[in-house]
Amino acid sequence: MNEFFASFSLNEIFKATMVLFAVIDIIGSIPIIIKIKETSGDIHANRITLVSLVIMIAFLITGESILMLFGVNVESFAVAGAFVLFAMALEMIMGIELFKETPIKGKSVGIVPLAFPIIAGAGSMTTLISLRAEYEMVNILIAILINMIIVYATLKLTRRIERLLGPGGVAILKKVFGIILLAIAVKLFASNVTQLFQ
Repeated sequence: MNEFFASFSLNEIFKATMVLFAVIDIIGSIPIIIKIKETSGDIHANRITLVSLVIMIAFLITGESILMLFGVNVESFAVAGAFVLFAMALEMIMGIELFKETPIKGKSVGIVPLAFPIIAGAGSMTTLISLRAEYEMVNILIAILINMIIVYATLKLTRRIERLLGPGGVAILKKVFGIILLAIAVKLFASNVTQLFQ
């Protein structure tokens, strides 16, 4: 226990928090959250945040072992996540429907794609592996918790943000962040696909 708290570092917590915040980009995901609300009527912030937290902590602790159980390496996982993000970006930019789903009601709304792959997706998981090599476990865990608090608050305040922006603002936000999401997908794909052929 003493060793656990001896590893506590505000500097590491701040750096890890900022890195995860940039990767998760929950603010940039507001258009996706609004889109899911339009389709399903509501989302369950508690459940989405909890599922995201569990996925990220589990992956932090077990790392690549989880993927190896299924015979999948981190690069393959990242490329698969890039395809999903790419498709979602096209929906936002072009106004087309690629994910033809029956509207879902109940507690499972938003688990996919919000909890995975938006919040706890390939980008977050590969980042956690990188952070694990640089920072102490306790500091990364705290950084994850801080980000989950931000995620929860954003999910809860989405309706207010939507009213503040109005229909025109939401449409513009979707296009802008759709392009950003597309760029993230391309970068995630490009940085991992070459590893698959080595």
